[in-house]
Amino acid sequence: MNVHKISGNPIDNKMLLSMEAQSFFLELSAEAVEKITHCRDFLDRKLDNSTELFYGINTGFGFLQNVAISNGQIAELQYNLLKSHACGFGEEVPGGIVKWMLFLKVQSLAQGYSGVQVATVQRLIDFYNNSITPVVYTQGSLGASGDLAPLAHLSLPLIGLGEVKYKGQKYSGEEILKKFGWEPLALKSKEGIALINGTQFMTAYALFCLLKAEGLFILSDLIACISLDAFDCSLHPFHKNIHAIRPHKGQVDTAARISGLMEGSEMMDRDKKTVQDPYSFRCIPQVHGASKDAANFFLKTMMQEINSVTDNPNIFPEDDLILSGGNFHGQPLALSFDLMCMAMAEIGNISERRTYQLLSGQRGLPLFLIKNPGLHSGLMIPQYTAAGIVSENKQLCTPASIDSIVSSNGQEDHVSMGANAAVKCLKVLRNVEKILAIELLTACQAIEYRRPLKSSGRVEATVAAFRKTVSFNEEDKVLHGEMMKALEFVQQYDVSDIV
Repeated sequence: MNVHKISGNPIDNKMLLSMEAQSFFLELSAEAVEKITHCRDFLDRKLDNSTELFYGINTGFGFLQNVAISNGQIAELQYNLLKSHACGFGEEVPGGIVKWMLFLKVQSLAQGYSGVQVATVQRLIDFYNNSITPVVYTQGSLGASGDLAPLAHLSLPLIGLGEVKYKGQKYSGEEILKKFGWEPLALKSKEGIALINGTQFMTAYALFCLLKAEGLFILSDLIACISLDAFDCSLHPFHKNIHAIRPHKGQVDTAARISGLMEGSEMMDRDKKTVQDPYSFRCIPQVHGASKDAANFFLKTMMQEINSVTDNPNIFPEDDLILSGGNFHGQPLALSFDLMCMAMAEIGNISERRTYQLLSGQRGLPLFLIKNPGLHSGLMIPQYTAAGIVSENKQLCTPASIDSIVSSNGQEDHVSMGANAAVKCLKVLRNVEKILAIELLTACQAIEYRRPLKSSGRVEATVAAFRKTVSFNEEDKVLHGEMMKALEFVQQYDVSDIV
């Protein structure tokens, strides 16, 4: 078991990617314990020696900011906050994303600006290390004031409420604490609001989406290579000289990857009968590359967020300050998610266009890639399905970040809707998987009409692996099962050796 010591210091994307690939056990470092304790001690002294009102610590929340809470009711205030804000609706958030939420909440609190107890951070770590994932719902956050409802559901089991999933079963918060011999946390001032203020719902979705997108970018290039040879395309549009004079990084990298994957193809080396290929083939570097560049911006934004403190108020012991601000506002994330939605939708958009071209009866291929078109419809209708999913993605790409709605009686009068952007981004990615699966199914059918010529070693290996799952389509059959097998192939394909 690998151990990652939480220090509260910045972490990088390589470390996060390794956490996904390996099993990690979290521990609080001595440095983090000191930061957390120092901040908590400062807050206790401040409350003991001052009658000043501090938002969310000894006042109500949102529009109730001016309602003072007596010292004897401060702890009750924190419990009430968790209970009252757990108002999620919709589908349950996947367990992998909830586990990221736990990690990211620990990372934020460990920086020592939130005023929580070490015991509270440790309990979050206990949940993470034992793969106890609280039941969290996709609806309820406006992406400002933090992800209030999702984080409230994440935090309820710490005090013996709510629900969790553990080893495939659901338990109440009370049951899971008893199972592990843990007492419910005794919350102190500021801890409730520290737990539910923050952007960890959005950033957890971001990490999940980034990891999925990374694999889909590689797969989209590989599947496009099968389509290139199946449609008898030229490799000239991928020549390094073309991209040297328009050197967007994603474009250059895509052209280089496809050139490498196509090396040794007999199909590509033969004389071509057409001067130029359709854009969906010829402009793969420009389109795939632009999406990859957008994803790099998304990654940069998310890494900045992951290493930030996003609850409110923020406590600065060295400066003797408790400041109320807006670091919980998800606007940077909302804009980035909207961009990521569009970037990934375009990967699906151009993929469906290649599928369409392969079915068009051009370049020596039979209509709809079937030997007796007319009597048989071949792969006509999977393209319909891909087109419908592409259109759904276009609808999902309506920006969430330009929307806002007034809440908390006007106190919270501009919100980011970043949580909605996060949820729909994952939907787009899952749709792209399906669109690529249909292109793969189509391209592998089409390339068989180029035999006995061979494509490159990597393309032939991919086609051979696919053929173990899905056979060549000689005549009409129920294609839903074949499409599901293609989708499973895309979801499970190991791209780790493709650079």
